[in-house]
Order: sequence, then structure tokens, then C-alpha cells
Amino acid sequence: MVQSQLVQLVNWFFIILRWMILARILMSWIPNSRNNAVAQFIYEGTEPILAPFRKLMPKGAMPLDFSPIIAIIALHLINGVVVTMIRTYL
Repeated sequence: MVQSQLVQLVNWFFIILRWMILARILMSWIPNSRNNAVAQFIYEGTEPILAPFRKLMPKGAMPLDFSPIIAIIALHLINGVVVTMIRTYL
């Protein structure tokens, strides 16, 4: 019982993170979209996740920022690992 609730909580956490990154991608296409509280919350919540991936990307070689895509893939993999660990050890 506790195991399934914990798995569900972890899954929801990672789903919310992925949706926040997708929202940030969409907001990057809209000028002046960072001027409200919701946008600032999304930027501040996703920047610690995206910054390490941005550092791994070569500078100037690509005109597009692929760090959100890589972060979403990494979050999906980490989600799977955490859920597997919960199911195995609890």
C-alpha cells in the first residue's frame, strides 16, 4: 500500500517537472513571457535541472538549445530507476 502510494508520488513529481520544462520551451517562443509570477516560478524551478545539461552542450555549434529535450529524457530515465528501486527495496 505504502509502496504504491510512494511510486505514484514519485511519478507525479517527475510528470510535473516534465510539464514545467515543456511550458518553459513554449514560453521561450513568446516575447516578454517572463514578466509574471507563474513564468518566474517555472523558470526558477527548471533552471537547476537545465543548467547542467546546457553546460554539456557545445557552445555556438548549435543555434537551438537542446538541453530541455535531453533533460526530459534524463528525467524519464531517472524516474524509471527510482520507481524500480522503490519496488525492489520496499
